[in-house]
Amino acid sequence: MRYLPLTDADRRDMHAAVGIKAIDELFASVPQSKLLRDLPNLPRAKSEQEVERMLGRMAAKNVAAGSVPFFIGAGAYKHHVPATVDHLIQRSEFLTSYTPYQPEITQGTLQYLYEFQTQVARLTGMDVANASMYDGSTGAAEAVLMAHRVSRRKKAVLSGNLHPHYAEVIKTLSHHGGAQVTALAAAPAGEGDISGAIDAETSCVVVQYPDVFGHIRDLTPIADAAHKAGALLVVVTTEIVALGALKSPGAMGADIVAAEGQSIGNGLNFGGPYVGLFATRDKFVRQMPGRLCGETVDAEGRRGFVLTLSTREQHIRREKATSNICTNSGLCALAWTIHMTLLGEAGLKRLAAINHANAVALADKLGSVKGVSVLNAAFFNEFTIRVPGDATAVIEKLAAKGVLGGVPYARLAPGAHEDLVLVAATEVNTGDDREIYAKSLAEVLT
Repeated sequence: MRYLPLTDADRRDMHAAVGIKAIDELFASVPQSKLLRDLPNLPRAKSEQEVERMLGRMAAKNVAAGSVPFFIGAGAYKHHVPATVDHLIQRSEFLTSYTPYQPEITQGTLQYLYEFQTQVARLTGMDVANASMYDGSTGAAEAVLMAHRVSRRKKAVLSGNLHPHYAEVIKTLSHHGGAQVTALAAAPAGEGDISGAIDAETSCVVVQYPDVFGHIRDLTPIADAAHKAGALLVVVTTEIVALGALKSPGAMGADIVAAEGQSIGNGLNFGGPYVGLFATRDKFVRQMPGRLCGETVDAEGRRGFVLTLSTREQHIRREKATSNICTNSGLCALAWTIHMTLLGEAGLKRLAAINHANAVALADKLGSVKGVSVLNAAFFNEFTIRVPGDATAVIEKLAAKGVLGGVPYARLAPGAHEDLVLVAATEVNTGDDREIYAKSLAEVLT
């Protein structure tokens, strides 16, 4: 028997309170074409054992990332995560703890968040970082909203080579915030000067580094142009391992850095949860969303940690909040910090070097396949290839051969550049993987 805590009288009272006659009125804003007319075509009841068997058969249709040569990136990357990471984050004191609403008694949580912030700030070359965001895309949107507050303007210019999904998240939040977005056209061969799109109404310029096609560029001229116009430079990084080898965004004049931290400490996890990294300059700290942990001393002079800033709607009046983000990705942030601590500076640089070397070796092999061209002159561990015909069809044929060869750009931006594939190579790829990919690609293109 179903558990139905509300009686018909309860429902009538609730309907009257909100001014409706039937519950369907609550869905009036949903287009009729999007509403289900009938129950979903799903089994109405199964035993636990039957459900397990059914889900097992469904899961078997998936190809596990570690079971075949894997070259998918485009914002989510397969890296090796040491067993130590999962072992530690599954300790009950980490796994069951939550947001420190009483920070003075959660010293362990505050300390690792403080260490996390320190690592993010050093890696991005910025002054201060917060205690994490949901993920890179929402972090990028929050960076734009922050730039609006700082500049007192409401127009963002988006690089054409920003990940299309990130651009869409920014547009969504901007739309509901009454802000303007100017999105430039994608430039697969490498973006030109975007300073011409900056005007007196621009609050920020958003660029990706490396960009969605894998290109690496010096951001200093863009930063100079933005600052000259009174705007901020927001730098987005989807592959944080890249900053183990590349010049930091802060060193090139970035004002805000929003990044996806999934590559460190966090597996692909079927798309989440991930962890957003967010860093900025000292002078903008009071406009930074989320929370900030700080170091202090207690009444007896012992080292301690505090929740220094918490300008979230849960802690202060909603109209005063800098963000409507209600939590952070605490466990994912801890995993990030554990992995980063295990690597250390030398280990991160070595990891980055291996990633780059593997990508260069793969680009050389794929570039030698007849009909295939590599678009990048400089890249980290991800690059773009042009293939004859429809890239989606090519990738599907490769998958049938047991090779996950990358992401067709048209999957991110439907209808655009349908002959391009974004290809990523990390430390998990072997020489045999690269040989199989090149051989299989040649076969499907024959």
